[in-house]
Amino acid sequence: MAEYRSLSHTKWDCKYHIVFIPKRRKKVIYGQIRRRLGEMFHELASHKDVAIIEGHLRPDHVHLCLRIAPKYAVSNVVGYLKGKSAMMIARFFVGKERNFTGESFWARGYFVSTVGLDEATVIEYIRNQEAEEERHEQLRLRMPL
Repeated sequence: MAEYRSLSHTKWDCKYHIVFIPKRRKKVIYGQIRRRLGEMFHELASHKDVAIIEGHLRPDHVHLCLRIAPKYAVSNVVGYLKGKSAMMIARFFVGKERNFTGESFWARGYFVSTVGLDEATVIEYIRNQEAEEERHEQLRLRMPL
């Protein structure tokens, strides 16, 4: 059964599967950035009263399952997470005090899908993403060219 939340005049259960990538899909999410990025997302999500139900960081993309109140647009929440995390990455890992115009870590755009009643399926997919990609990579390596 759904775990409904409340606002002053609303009962809601809005969950979204969101995927976004670094610029040019470069494999840059590893090491210190990967460790710090998880903390950043949790901290930033708490500022908007967003719950990260499940998340997984791959070297070239991010999967998140978020619970977002209907008072926030999904695009605003994703823009906030991507924008603020890009500034934090520039500050902590590139040594810049400001994120100057035109500089960003994330590519434009994102994928979003409502979770609905398939929450368990989406969470399982996010959890097993890494193992599934490795399995496909192994199959591709075994195929003769």
